[in-house]
Amino acid sequence: MDTFYHRPVMLDEVIGGLNLKDGGVYFDGTLGGGGHSYAILAANPTVTLIGTDMDGEAIAATERRLAQFTGRFHLYHTNYKCYENVLGRAGVDRLDGVLLDFGISSHQIDEEERGFSYRSASAPLDMRMDQSSALTAREVVNGYPPDKLLRILREYGEESFAPAIVRNLVRRREREEITTCGQLREIVEESIPPKFRSAACARQTFQAIRIEVNGELENLGECLKGLIRRLNPGGRICVLTFHSLEDRIVKQVFRELASDCVCPKSFPVCVCGKKKEIEIVTGKPITACEQEKRENSRSKCAKLRIAEKIGA
Repeated sequence: MDTFYHRPVMLDEVIGGLNLKDGGVYFDGTLGGGGHSYAILAANPTVTLIGTDMDGEAIAATERRLAQFTGRFHLYHTNYKCYENVLGRAGVDRLDGVLLDFGISSHQIDEEERGFSYRSASAPLDMRMDQSSALTAREVVNGYPPDKLLRILREYGEESFAPAIVRNLVRRREREEITTCGQLREIVEESIPPKFRSAACARQTFQAIRIEVNGELENLGECLKGLIRRLNPGGRICVLTFHSLEDRIVKQVFRELASDCVCPKSFPVCVCGKKKEIEIVTGKPITACEQEKRENSRSKCAKLRIAEKIGA
């Protein structure tokens, strides 16, 4: 069985949330193993799909997964933030639905040489989703100045013990280059007071470095706005997030685009010209049911937000 194959998080909720339309064109910007894309194409035989992923292995796995739908999908090995170029190449101007699933795939975690998991002691520090990229976790850990490392751990990892972790990391790299996930995990663990240590206490540090390596939050808000503005009226965007930083950005963008005039209330007439662009479908984010959480640990921290395009 292909190691990319797994049941995607909140599959039924995503398909229902997209509200598939006959003849619609759908954009899956984070393919993974193609589970969501497969379900979209299987749910309605008249829809077509455009997909992107930074991971070449994900593209190959999705092509295999979607083979029975030949002619109804187009896949591109690139970042979803390059959607304008992708849609131009596909000859598409407007979309009927957008899906972004920001979770890291099980395949990427399980493949030791990818260096994503703090559980893999001997794995090299890599963490690149696009393996043709130059920047790796090894360069970040060994080459970034202390102040930049501190900012990354605080902002991207929301790590309470960031100062101690950076201090010990810098001391360690002065003696030897840090090259494995095990070395980094050891540094994190020794930096955290014993009563706060756990088997997963390095998770936030690894998350922060992965986000930096892959530029995951860079221009995210503007990209979401751009994709929403490509939707036809009635088209929907579904976004699955797995940590608070991404979810906060999605929530802010949805709120901004769902609001009308933002002029001060003291103004007698509107001068800003802002018009409401979306209706927020999910007042609160949807979370996985208890059964899914038991069966798929990846779903425990997932949040699904959905919005629908209005107007022209």
